[in-house]
Amino acid sequence: MSLVLSVCGGRPISQVSFRVGGPVRSTMQDAGLQIRGLLEHGSRVFATSTIVTATAEGHSTATFAKAGRNAARLAHALRALGVAEGDRVATFMWNNQQHVEAYFAVPAMGAVIHPLNIRLFPQQVVHIANHAEDQVVIVDDSLLPAFLPMLSGLSSVRCVIVNGSADLSAVRAQGVEAYSYDMLLRGQPDSYPWPDVDERSAAAMCYTSGTTGDPKGVVYSHRSIYLHSIAATLPDAIALSRRDLALAVVPQFHVLAWSLPYAAFLTGASLAMPDRFLAPEPLAAFIAAVRPTKGLGVPTVWGNLLRFVEAHPEIDISSMKEIGSGGAATPESMTRAYAERHGITLMQGWGMTETSPLGTFARPLAGAGAEGASAHRAGQGRFCAGVEARLIDPHDEVLPWDDISVGELQVRGPWVTGSYYGEDAGTQADRFSDGWLRTGDVGRISPDGWLTLTDRMKDVIKSGGEWISSVELENHLAGHPAVVEACVIGVPDDRWGERPLACVVLAGDPVDASELKGFLGDRIARWQLPERWVFLPAIAMTTTGKYDKRALREQYAQEALKVVMA
Repeated sequence: MSLVLSVCGGRPISQVSFRVGGPVRSTMQDAGLQIRGLLEHGSRVFATSTIVTATAEGHSTATFAKAGRNAARLAHALRALGVAEGDRVATFMWNNQQHVEAYFAVPAMGAVIHPLNIRLFPQQVVHIANHAEDQVVIVDDSLLPAFLPMLSGLSSVRCVIVNGSADLSAVRAQGVEAYSYDMLLRGQPDSYPWPDVDERSAAAMCYTSGTTGDPKGVVYSHRSIYLHSIAATLPDAIALSRRDLALAVVPQFHVLAWSLPYAAFLTGASLAMPDRFLAPEPLAAFIAAVRPTKGLGVPTVWGNLLRFVEAHPEIDISSMKEIGSGGAATPESMTRAYAERHGITLMQGWGMTETSPLGTFARPLAGAGAEGASAHRAGQGRFCAGVEARLIDPHDEVLPWDDISVGELQVRGPWVTGSYYGEDAGTQADRFSDGWLRTGDVGRISPDGWLTLTDRMKDVIKSGGEWISSVELENHLAGHPAVVEACVIGVPDDRWGERPLACVVLAGDPVDASELKGFLGDRIARWQLPERWVFLPAIAMTTTGKYDKRALREQYAQEALKVVMA
C-alpha cells in the first residue's frame, strides 16, 4: 500500500523527487559586534547626551561627543606608549568621565581594559595585576597615595597615567614612566582609525572578589559585552533610553559597572558618575543637584541613602523613579520603604562576575497587584533572554521549575564565562559542569522562570539534616523597625551539627534577643529560630558590598564575638 500525498500531485511518495542541496545560508552582512560600534554610535547619534561627574566643587559635564573625541586621543596616546593589541591596560579609578573614556578607548583600539578593585587589600591588588600582566595603569589622583605603596610589587607595569593634578616624581622614583592624563591627551588627534577586531577577542577583564580563595579572572569579549548591554536595556530589565539619566553607584571595577557605560552609549541614556563622593550626604546632594532618573548599586548604599534622606527630608531625591540593586539580597522592608515613602521602585537582580553580571531582573509583572508585586520583589527576578538555567540536586539530577524544588543554580549563555583566565581545566573543574557554570547559589525557579535564591552553597545552614536559609532569616530580621543590618551565619553545634548565629546592628532602640526571636517566631518555623545572637556596631563588608561571613565565622571560632543566648 502506497502513501499518497495530494500536495505531491497524487503521486506515491516514493515517486516524488526533491531537490538535494547544501544548507541554506543567510544573506545577512557579517558585521561584528564590537566596542568601537558602541562608541561610534553613542558619540555620533547621541552626541548631546552627557556624562555628569561629581566634584569637590559640584559637578562637571561632558557630552558623549566630547568623550568620544577624548577616547580617540587616549587611544593615540596609548599607542604611542607602545600599547598593542591584547595588552592589558588597568584602571585604579572612581566612577568618572575619564574612566568611561578609558572603557571605550582601550578595547576599541584592540587592547584589554582591566578595572582594578580599589577596595581590595594591597596584596590582592598586586596579585591580580601581576596575574593579568597589566602594562599600563590609569590612576585617579585621589587614589595615588593608596596606589604608590603597591607599585614596586607590580612586575609588569611600566607606565602610570594619573588623572588629575598630582606630583608624578614619586612614581618616577620607582623606575616607572609617569604621565598626566590631561597632558598626555593634549595635542592628540580627536579621531582614531579603530581596527576591525574579532568580536570574540578579549575586550575587558574583571576578577572575582576572592571571598573563598584567590580572586579569579574573567575575560569578556566584544561580543559578550555588546549582547549583555542590549539585554540590560530591555524593558523588563533596566529599561534604559535617551530620556534617562542613570546614576552609576555600582563601581566601574565591579563587573564593568554592570555594563552601564556601554548600555548608555547604546541607548543615549546620560550618565551620572559620583566619583569618590559615595557617603550618604554627598550622594544625596549629587542626586538633588543633577536629578538622575534611575540608579544602580548594592543594597548597602541604598540602605544608607534611605536612612539619610529620611533623617533629612529637605533633601529632594524625587527625580529617582527606579533603583536597580544587586550584589546581595535586598531586604523587602527597604524595598517597601522606598516605594511607600518616596515613590521609588527598587528592584533587585541576580548575577556574578562570571555572568557579566546580568542573569535575572525582578521587574514587577504587569497586573500582578500589590501582593503579587511584593512577592516577586522578594525574589531575584526572571531570567534574561539568552541565559539558560537549571537546578541540580545533590545527586546531580535536574530539578523541575515548580517554585518548590530547591537545588544549586547552574547557567550558561553568550555572556557567561566558560573558564577562568590563566587556570588549567583541573583547577576549575568544580565550577563548570558539561558546559554549565556552577554558580554556588541555591534556590528555586517558578514555571515562568522567576528565580528565588535561598542561600549560597557555602552559607546554607545544615541543621540536623535540614537546611536553614541564612538569606531568609536576614530578610525577616531586616523587617524589624529597630534593625539596621542583619547577617546570619552557621556555627558548629554539638547536637545539630550547625545552628544559626544572628549578627545584628540596631538603630539605637533598646531591643533584646528575646524580642527579635519572638518577631521571627511569627514568620519562620520554630526549629529554624536562632539561639545565638550578637549585637554589633557594624558588620564587616566585602569589597563588593556583601556581608563578610567568612570574617564573622573566624571571629566566632576565636571567641571574639560576645554571644547572647536566647
